[in-house]
Amino acid sequence: MMKQACLAIPFALFVQGAHAANTTGATALALAALTGEHEAALGSHKRHVLARLFDGHTVVFPAGHTITVTAAKIVCRISDVAIARRSCALTFGAHDVNLSGRRANELYATLVEAGVPGDGAAGSIFESVSALSCVIDPNVVLENAGGGASCTFTPGP
Repeated sequence: MMKQACLAIPFALFVQGAHAANTTGATALALAALTGEHEAALGSHKRHVLARLFDGHTVVFPAGHTITVTAAKIVCRISDVAIARRSCALTFGAHDVNLSGRRANELYATLVEAGVPGDGAAGSIFESVSALSCVIDPNVVLENAGGGASCTFTPGP
């Protein structure tokens, strides 16, 4: 019995569920802007503010207020065989958005930059997260001290 328990302990250490991860700074701002562009519930004004911040422009935003970008799931796929194919599926509750081409590649590359571990099978490479939540404080971002942007997510499908 003791031998079986000793064998089971190392195995249990390797079997772990998906844990929440986070990213901050420039990567978080990019992830929020690229995702927020498609989140209908965000509203056009906040999407515009995120886009301008991401493009390096100044914005006017009420002090003490933040912009929160959420997505239930993002799954991006590129092919290492059909090298011109790339796609991302974004799920915002009941609202789904499908991206392809350059826009999908931007989001895919940002997920890689955020440290999301890739997964691959049969000529495809996937990057995916669930429960994405990014909080952006435009006024802190404009201080140019590296703060004001953070995202949490669960890597994987």
